[in-house]
Amino acid sequence: MVTYILRRLVQSLLILLGVTVVTYALLFLLPADPARQIAGRSATAATVANIREQLGLDLPFYQQYAIYLWNLLQGDFGRSYIQKTEVSVLIMSRLPATLLLMAGALFCELLFGLTSGIIAALRRGTGTDNALMVASFVGVSAPQFVVGILLLYVFAVQLGWFPIGGYGTFSHLVLPSLTLGFLGAGWYSRMMRSSMIDVLRQDYVRTARAKGLMRTRIIFRHVLPNAFLPILAMIGIDIGLFMSGIVVVESVFGWPGIGQLAWQAIQRVDIPIIMGVTLVSAIAIVLGNLLADLIAPFIDPRIKVR
Repeated sequence: MVTYILRRLVQSLLILLGVTVVTYALLFLLPADPARQIAGRSATAATVANIREQLGLDLPFYQQYAIYLWNLLQGDFGRSYIQKTEVSVLIMSRLPATLLLMAGALFCELLFGLTSGIIAALRRGTGTDNALMVASFVGVSAPQFVVGILLLYVFAVQLGWFPIGGYGTFSHLVLPSLTLGFLGAGWYSRMMRSSMIDVLRQDYVRTARAKGLMRTRIIFRHVLPNAFLPILAMIGIDIGLFMSGIVVVESVFGWPGIGQLAWQAIQRVDIPIIMGVTLVSAIAIVLGNLLADLIAPFIDPRIKVR
């Protein structure tokens, strides 16, 4: 187990290094000029050149990247060009809101998605199955802002059950979590249904039925643990997606998460913040997948971690 974790950590570091190289290279090739954004439209060429020199933007790509990587190894994510604040401080100030929304969204999409997927698999070919699959297709296809605005209009404006937007209480969390949960539940529902149907066809399930085991025991003891394995991988990926921030949902509900921070940085070409958010998202995806791989052997003892 220790050897496996160490090997995965080394692989993760290489992946994160690749992410920083690709992201930094793409930002370096952008036609937008951060120095011009900082100086303003009316600034002279000399002022822009002076700002570019102060920020080190006049250096070749490899020198800029080497400086960034060296600072990163010391725990320095850089300093925002626009907000004049350490990137780590800005990210940490938005992290609690992002983690809270991530937890709420994961809970909603797993609750709705897995429940509907299990019911659809157990009632395969019936009207219930067809209705649930249509609902999952709608959930997958619906635009985020449409679902968010509809929930706001019905439950906040018309019924007044929840606040229109903001952050700070449980009631503020409900509607954004339901929005993301409804959208993500469709994927989980379809994946769970497909995985359960595949497991239900296995020989060991037929053997359990032939032995006269109760249907509920077969489902909970033999079917669900094996059918749940693909879901673990999806959860690991979702963690990274939520950590990068769901910009549209955060904008609709005024949620002060990392997504809004990243969107503001992209508009202003604030490279340190863009790099910081991208790296945090990559770390979340890597750790989420590692955690899923470590949990899998406890669900299915046939999986060996070496």
